[in-house]
Amino acid sequence: MSVPLPAHRRLPRSLYLHIPFCHRRCFYCDFPVVPLGDRADGSRSPSVDHYLRLLLQDLQSAPSGPPLSTLYIGGGTPSLLSPQQLEGLLSAVGSHWGLAPGAEVTLEMDPASFDQQRLTSVLALGVNRVSLGGQSFDDAVLAGLGRRHRAEQLREACGWLQQAQQRGSLQSWSLDLIVNLPEQSLQHWLWELEQAVDQAPPHLSIYDLIVEAGTVFERRQRAGQLPLPGEDAAADRLEATHQALAGAGYGHYEISSWAMPGHGSRHNRAYWSGASWWALGLGATAGVGAERLARPRTREAYGAWLQQQAGQQGGDPADWPPLEDLLLVGLRRREGVDLLWLQHSGLWRGPQPLAQWLQQALKPWLELGLVLLTPARLRLLAPQGFGLSNAVLADLLLALERAGWSAPIG
Repeated sequence: MSVPLPAHRRLPRSLYLHIPFCHRRCFYCDFPVVPLGDRADGSRSPSVDHYLRLLLQDLQSAPSGPPLSTLYIGGGTPSLLSPQQLEGLLSAVGSHWGLAPGAEVTLEMDPASFDQQRLTSVLALGVNRVSLGGQSFDDAVLAGLGRRHRAEQLREACGWLQQAQQRGSLQSWSLDLIVNLPEQSLQHWLWELEQAVDQAPPHLSIYDLIVEAGTVFERRQRAGQLPLPGEDAAADRLEATHQALAGAGYGHYEISSWAMPGHGSRHNRAYWSGASWWALGLGATAGVGAERLARPRTREAYGAWLQQQAGQQGGDPADWPPLEDLLLVGLRRREGVDLLWLQHSGLWRGPQPLAQWLQQALKPWLELGLVLLTPARLRLLAPQGFGLSNAVLADLLLALERAGWSAPIG
């Protein structure tokens, strides 16, 4: 039975499904994943079959709602699933919510997990956007990251995606890269960008390496074996990336995202706009109303949780997230935050207009020219403002806490 939701609600139109299985765990990864081995295939794995039964139980218990405008199947490596297994998931989603006409359906894929025939089969199921986990075009770098695929496989996969887009069977695709890696020079990074642009992806997601607790990289860092670029070098890379990709026609529309016109990620924009979203699966975090609800990160705990709370998605969809959440996610985007909407929404309860308060809270950053503030909008200026976003956001959170208009930090 589905979980009832209150009346007068704004129901989510986006869904995230987590598929936790991978061939192996990369050295930087702290996601909730289950390594199956380099020869694994989802169609022959009892572990995958068992998990999919749990995921379908979670899905069938979820609240009902309007047809979805975006569906994102992430992981892990969802392309380890067979087309038949993916078809079962998509059918269940279609039966429960349905997909609106023109819905964006994204599947994360790893270059070592599919061939052209499997890609064709997946696209025939209704997947119309692919997020390809490339990370690097250098075999030595890929080995140093713990990745299974090599550059030749990555280029081959990009070629298949290009061809599918040209045929019209794929609307868009994205390529992931990681920057600020150990011992990475600016020249080498610019070479990586050249290789990526040569593949003509309509979208690029470029992530800074973050050393997470419990990872191989974290152990190496503690042992003094992980020489990473300093802050100045990282800033130089971001500026060089911005310039190189702008010259190639890409718009820097979010801190980590570049896209050709019309190819921004609609699903990720739902997160950044403050909209609610459903989420199902191991470790998945739903954001409904003002609450975030994270499912357990191990299979055993997830199975036990489903016995009591299957389908739970968080708060009242009629509620908006806290003011600080909307400011933080809004500042990730090129267009920034609509201050007039926040001012009239009732979320801002200060004694002065929000723009006036921000003028004081962010004065040092405004003087440096890294933040643009008008009565109607607040945004970070790319690329330098994006590069210092963590520091700007930390100052903003601290100012909100001191003023008593946010939850305590930490």
